[in-house]
Amino acid sequence: MKKSIKLLIRLLFTFLVLPFFVIYWLLTRVFNQDSVFAGASQCFSLLPGQLGNYFRLAFYQLAIKTCGTDAVISFGALLSQQGTELGQGVYIGPQCNIGLCKIDANCLLGSGVHIMSGKNQHNFDDINIALKDQGGIFTKVTIGEDCWVGNGALIMANIGKKCIVAAGSVVINDVPAFAIVAGNPAKVIKMRVD
Repeated sequence: MKKSIKLLIRLLFTFLVLPFFVIYWLLTRVFNQDSVFAGASQCFSLLPGQLGNYFRLAFYQLAIKTCGTDAVISFGALLSQQGTELGQGVYIGPQCNIGLCKIDANCLLGSGVHIMSGKNQHNFDDINIALKDQGGIFTKVTIGEDCWVGNGALIMANIGKKCIVAAGSVVINDVPAFAIVAGNPAKVIKMRVD
């Protein structure tokens, strides 16, 4: 019975978000797709409470590559790239900023986590060209299943499955599976398995 009610609620919110999604889809045919996506994400991020969670989930299930049916994207969380993938049971805390990434099933992201689109988003080699004009490369960051990323962490590299990233950590290098990392730059402080 509970699953049926949840399914009906998801269908209702999908129906409610459909007109907005049609406008969004039309705008992506005229303007830069990621810019339109980021703008839509900003609008939906401002909807408070559980109703906001349902609206965000309904929109992202239509707009991004993959979005688990039971994902939670909290108030103030922004997704900036349409190629983002969210697995089943993913929780994204308030005020997170999510770039191009794949977050596998059952991951928990605390408040204020930032996942960048890799660590080469901005080139800075030519001193004669303004930084804003030098471009960069976006790479998809992967966070393995069943990870916990603490509040305020900055993620620029892949994280293996079943890892814990301490609050405030700055991950600039790939993290092996089952690791607990902390610090700036983040270093393995312990393994969760022998």
